[in-house]
Amino acid sequence: MTSDSLRDRLRALPAFGGDLPVIDPHTAPADPLALLIDWLESAIAFPVAQPHAMALATADQAGVPSNRTLLLKDVTAGGLWFATMSSSPKGLELAENPRAAAVLYWREQSRQVRVSGSVELGPREVSDLDFLQRHPKARATAIAANQSSPIFSEAQYEAAVGSALARVHDTPGLVPESWNAYVLKPDSIEFWQATRHREQQRLRYDKTDGEWMRTLLWP
Repeated sequence: MTSDSLRDRLRALPAFGGDLPVIDPHTAPADPLALLIDWLESAIAFPVAQPHAMALATADQAGVPSNRTLLLKDVTAGGLWFATMSSSPKGLELAENPRAAAVLYWREQSRQVRVSGSVELGPREVSDLDFLQRHPKARATAIAANQSSPIFSEAQYEAAVGSALARVHDTPGLVPESWNAYVLKPDSIEFWQATRHREQQRLRYDKTDGEWMRTLLWP
């Protein structure tokens, strides 16, 4: 048995390695969403495992925060898109406090993108299309009950999902009214790139009076 503390063992773990990409602030585009798309394309091609996994932090009206990982659905000129039920915890929090922060972390490239801004509901047709592109079982699970509500028994769960799955098969175009696409409209985006020796490059974009300003940050 080792006498090293957990802190010591965690500290000794290698942080980064391999050939890592870099940020060149001199050639970075004026629009951070263009750079985000470039980084996403690079992560997909690398390949990074689950490059669309995004941690999304929200808070209720009292400022109590919560965080979870979901899937980034798209990046457009409007912002970063995701979807959820308006009756879910994050949907209810966004109704009370329509701001959020998100993190995309690509371990294989030692890259991270931090985004914060306001959140708006997307058009109904975008929400409908997103839901209908989900697997039938995923649609049935969303229809069966409110997200994060208690499951009292396995039998209850199986019966509710089975009934909902039958509805999905009988009505292929069925979309719950509470399923919504949301867009995170950034007012700040930071691109973070690690190097092999624990150094960091940080390039932050902040929107002021409708214009993006770029700043290099100390690690």
